[in-house]
Amino acid sequence: MAFKKILNLKTLSSAFAAMLLFATSTVMAQDTTATNFPGADDAAKSAMWTTVGYYALIVVLVGIIIGIVGKILRVYDLTLQIQGKKTINWSNVMGIIFIIFLVAGIYGALWSFFVQGNMLLPISASLHGVKTDNMFNITFGITVVVFFLTQIALFGFSFYYRNRGKRKAYFYPHNNTIEKIWTIIPAIVLTVLVITGFFTWKEITNTTEVKGDINIDITGHQFAWELRYPGKDGKLGSKKYTLVSGTNKLGIDFKDKNSLDDLAADTLVLPVNRSIRINIFAQDVIHSVYMPHFRAQLNAVPGLPTYMKFTPTILTTDMREKTGNPKFEYLLYCNKICGGGHYNMQKVVRVVSDSEYADWLSKQKPYLTDGVKKELKMAVNTQPAAQGQNRLALNN
Repeated sequence: MAFKKILNLKTLSSAFAAMLLFATSTVMAQDTTATNFPGADDAAKSAMWTTVGYYALIVVLVGIIIGIVGKILRVYDLTLQIQGKKTINWSNVMGIIFIIFLVAGIYGALWSFFVQGNMLLPISASLHGVKTDNMFNITFGITVVVFFLTQIALFGFSFYYRNRGKRKAYFYPHNNTIEKIWTIIPAIVLTVLVITGFFTWKEITNTTEVKGDINIDITGHQFAWELRYPGKDGKLGSKKYTLVSGTNKLGIDFKDKNSLDDLAADTLVLPVNRSIRINIFAQDVIHSVYMPHFRAQLNAVPGLPTYMKFTPTILTTDMREKTGNPKFEYLLYCNKICGGGHYNMQKVVRVVSDSEYADWLSKQKPYLTDGVKKELKMAVNTQPAAQGQNRLALNN
């Protein structure tokens, strides 16, 4: 009697409708608050969690329904036993469920490959990026094959060797040959992958100074990237965080003679087929230098300078032809959620020929501006035109 009361259709329907109505009304109320009231920002931030709670509630309700259906089937099975009739063959039921789950799982995996496969990284435009992609493809191919074989074996064996009442299960506790196979083969494969990855990573973070490297500083702060190029001497000067000010925003130490000709830039321009060394800094929180086309990413950690090296191989103009997008640009992103303006931390990266790079570099302005010179009490070069403007202002 108690079980029948629990399974009362009207009670279950009412409870289910009430829970759905509560969840839906909560989401709608949240959206209304987020769009119509001054406190919309805080409400919008919590809207995501309300949506998560809504779907979590759906999952719980589905679980409850499955449990109720199971109880009903159990009662039906007990009724058949009492009546002396043939009961439900639960082994067959579970075997069929295993096969359904296997087919649905394979379909879902293939769907994700073919439908969402275009969300993979774009074509590689760096020397080491090709090696990285090859390692990824090899690893992906091995794991996908192993995944499908193990899942088919797991669910297929569960179905084929289900209890049919005519045989007794054979317990197979141990086999040295099988243990050796599934220990040695994965160990060899992983060792090859790790060693290959090690040498590729060494190319990116090679500490050996190589003649011809172009040193470029990238400094992150909320919410922008600051770029610094070496001048004619090809060397970047030192920096000190104690020297950071409104005019000297990178804290460049101009007592170091190598700093006097350092250049500021708004665009990260790189010569093609030249080794680039990116020196990475952060002034406030953790940022992350991320250039997906070059397969380059490394965190910018306050107080811990890092660096990476890569060689761009495809001109921006050539990439525009490859992509069919005349407005294509390589981009430098921040790949850490560093605050409210995180989405806006982007810089255009342009890969050009050596001659174009030299011409562009000659047009960049030095960091040592007149404002910095005044702050450091250095001699300021006064232009004749400026003197004439000053005299005109005094005459007025």
